[in-house]
Amino acid sequence: MQCFSFIKAMMVLFNFLIFLCGVALLAVGIWVSVDGPSFLKIFGPLSSSAMQFVNVGYFLIAAGAVLFALGFLGCYGAHTENKCALMMFFFILLVIFIAEVAAAVVALVYTTMAEHLLTLLVVPAIKKDYGSQKDFSQVWNTTMEGLKCCGFNNYTDFEDSPYYFKQNFTFPPYCCFDNVNGTSMETCTKEKAKDNIVQGCFIQLLHDIRTNAVTVGGVAAGIGGLELAAMIVSMYLYCNLK
Repeated sequence: MQCFSFIKAMMVLFNFLIFLCGVALLAVGIWVSVDGPSFLKIFGPLSSSAMQFVNVGYFLIAAGAVLFALGFLGCYGAHTENKCALMMFFFILLVIFIAEVAAAVVALVYTTMAEHLLTLLVVPAIKKDYGSQKDFSQVWNTTMEGLKCCGFNNYTDFEDSPYYFKQNFTFPPYCCFDNVNGTSMETCTKEKAKDNIVQGCFIQLLHDIRTNAVTVGGVAAGIGGLELAAMIVSMYLYCNLK
């Protein structure tokens, strides 16, 4: 009985924290969606780029809603010993866990397919918007500077882009990065870009992920372990309730 009471108390505390996190994410998501300019003033230009690339407001609202529901169901179900709430908590966690495993399998098995699909989507966007849309260009500049890469595949992604024509048929300086000196050439011509052979950002990102595979795998395993533990605890409480 003491073990049951302890697990029940931990379940309530753990899910109350999840509930608070969900409320916080919902509040920030609603704030970003309703009053974006204030958010941008506080968090600076990088947040503007991120909001153009992915709609942060809606993402935060969705994540907050899921955490809010999970936290409420887990906390309420454990505190009131409500079997229905505990079962719903278990099934929501199970769906999330299965989705994460499926995403990991797809990422491992279909990396090449994902590359081809993203190429069909990203490269035309670069050719259309890079150099004409400030926020889109800033996202790519930040990415290329951080990963020391050029375009999605390579420098050819920028051919026929607005930047290419505005800059007298030259490429972004990141495409002529000198690994020896650690600098980028201001005028990056086609000949210089060919000689430097800077890798595309997708390949560089995959390389960085594989280099830090232990860390990434550890984080993923930790999250999966917490989800499994929460499901086991919810089932333990469910089976031991009168």
